[in-house]
Amino acid sequence: MAKTGRPRIEIDWDQLDKLCMLMATLVDIASWFDCSVDTIERIIKREHEITFAEYYKKKSARGRISLRRKQYEVAMAGNVSMLIWLGKQTLGQKDQQEIEGELKVTINKIITDERPEE
Repeated sequence: MAKTGRPRIEIDWDQLDKLCMLMATLVDIASWFDCSVDTIERIIKREHEITFAEYYKKKSARGRISLRRKQYEVAMAGNVSMLIWLGKQTLGQKDQQEIEGELKVTINKIITDERPEE
């Protein structure tokens, strides 16, 4: 007697790729296809012979590239906040603050008072 069970879930690979590009989680993706996370992992292993993590890493990279491109476009269009943020993230730039007022005077006094007498 043939085994009957739940019908095999078919995955729309274009939809799955788009969900990965949007950086949806495995739980989100399983919910989208109305199945368990284990099912998604098994299908990817069966069809592509790689793990979900490997598949996701490849497909989500395109989403990160698109996001970086859009940030760059916004910055180059003159968005000062985005220019500053990208400068800090990609160029290692940082805000530097000088010590002012009473704190500076206190620090100078401590330094002066701690010098050994000659």
